[in-house]
Amino acid sequence: MRLLRTPEDRFADLPDFDFAPRYADIDCATAGVVRVAYVEAGPPDGPAVLLLHGEPSWSYLYRRVLPVLADAGLRAIAPDLVGFGRSDKPADIADHSYAQHVEWMRAFAFDALDLRDVIVVGQDWGGLIGLRLVAEHPLRFAGVVAANTGLPTGEQEMPKQWWAFRDMVVDAQILDVGRCVQSGCVTRLSEEVRAAYDAPFPNEMYKAGPRAMPTLVPTDPADPAVPANRLAEKTLSTLDLPMLTAFSDKDAVISHFAPQIQGWRGAQGRKHPVITDAGHFLQEDAGERLGEVISDFVRGL
Repeated sequence: MRLLRTPEDRFADLPDFDFAPRYADIDCATAGVVRVAYVEAGPPDGPAVLLLHGEPSWSYLYRRVLPVLADAGLRAIAPDLVGFGRSDKPADIADHSYAQHVEWMRAFAFDALDLRDVIVVGQDWGGLIGLRLVAEHPLRFAGVVAANTGLPTGEQEMPKQWWAFRDMVVDAQILDVGRCVQSGCVTRLSEEVRAAYDAPFPNEMYKAGPRAMPTLVPTDPADPAVPANRLAEKTLSTLDLPMLTAFSDKDAVISHFAPQIQGWRGAQGRKHPVITDAGHFLQEDAGERLGEVISDFVRGL
């Protein structure tokens, strides 16, 4: 596996992102050592909250959520998925698989940071990965906040908006990452913010991760990830672990997964907030509100 690393000067002077980058090296059977980047805010001895982003964003997406959690006394940790942000980037699309991304985040959270009693917040692919981690390592977690995400098992019908996005990513000669993020927001992003989402990808060679992820979503029962996801769903449906959904009201991509999660044991009997006036990337449209929802959830555990 050939790894690429985005030059640090690409991340200079990003708007509203003054968090110092941190790095963890994890072992990978096919690549040796892979560097995972992350940012932190809040007291190091506070309850840990693991913020997992999705496609095609990076930890920059959580820049408005992190301070809210820190002010609430929480240790907020936002890693960049492998292939995104400041993390190492496997150069070939074939290097990416659902199982491999789960393993990369497992190694980061447990082997490198040794997180315990952690609350995982997952949006988009952050939830697809995070929910698998919870199902496979439930004793490591204290709670789950699922925001515009789900656990596809190949049986759910994906909306036409998602298929249009998938086809665009697969077919685009030049993948405009900033435009992809803008398409999932209600807020009009400034040119500087759009450039921040483009920053991890100096050219097309660095974009194997963003190009791969839509094709890895299980949309057919024959998908290789389906057995693991079905087992995870079975585990999560009976797991006695507090779970909350925080979906937005203007997400046409993945909102149909909310009932799936709300039917699981740990989510039943809870009032699940709806984040209003927010699109798929609700961290951009309503980051402070999402931070408050997470903080209130943790306080109630």
